[in-house]
Amino acid sequence: MEFEQDIHPTAIVHPQAKLDENVKIGPYSLIGKSVEIGSGTEVGSHVNITGHTRIGKSNKIFHYSSIGEQPQDMKYKGQETFLEIGDRNTIREFCTLNTGTVEGNNKTSIGNDNWIMAYVHIAHDCIVKNNIVLANSVTLAGHVEIDDFVVLGGLTAIHQFCKIGAHVITMGGTLLSQDVPPYVRAVSRGGNAFPNGINSEGLKRRGFSVEAILDIKKGYRSIYMKENSIEQAKIELEELKKSSKEVGLYLDFIERSKRGLIRLSG
Repeated sequence: MEFEQDIHPTAIVHPQAKLDENVKIGPYSLIGKSVEIGSGTEVGSHVNITGHTRIGKSNKIFHYSSIGEQPQDMKYKGQETFLEIGDRNTIREFCTLNTGTVEGNNKTSIGNDNWIMAYVHIAHDCIVKNNIVLANSVTLAGHVEIDDFVVLGGLTAIHQFCKIGAHVITMGGTLLSQDVPPYVRAVSRGGNAFPNGINSEGLKRRGFSVEAILDIKKGYRSIYMKENSIEQAKIELEELKKSSKEVGLYLDFIERSKRGLIRLSG
């Protein structure tokens, strides 16, 4: 197959790197030996892509980002670990995305159609799924999991091993040290985050019906507004789930949660 690559003469591309069709590499960028880049991906200037990194199709990576460098984990001893990035992601300036660790998933994973803004840090073993917006200077510690359609406001910082459910939105500057259930709007005022209703506007934009949003609000009230224990909330959610598949996301997430849910007293 004859490739139609556009590699700037000042870029350094290891001869064993695998670049697919129509890949563009900007001035002074470095592409390492074990890197694979899919068709249509564009890499700006002064970008370092290193490690065992696989990048899919039609991504756009802006200037000065560091992609696939070794994890910032003092236990790391040079083992072979990985970073995988899907298709159609935008990664803006000065982002840092690290490979995994053998103690974790052995892999950091970024899905498809994500919008990753400037100065974002995604640490080792994170799982960032699809259609996610990470605003400027969002910081994910190791082993964080972000489900689909999440929007994290600028300067949001997330503690290691936290999970963020689908359709969550956070206020800028939010500090998260516990898990956030699906649909929730999380905010901080001088300390750790607490829930502040659901992400109604985001759900409307994604085509959720009025009835579905009302059911999601009922689920939120079961978790947060009735002084229920988690076990009591689960009983109510099971009942709601019988008539609303959307409520099932709450239950699935609670079962996956390891750090406990953010609470109103946050």
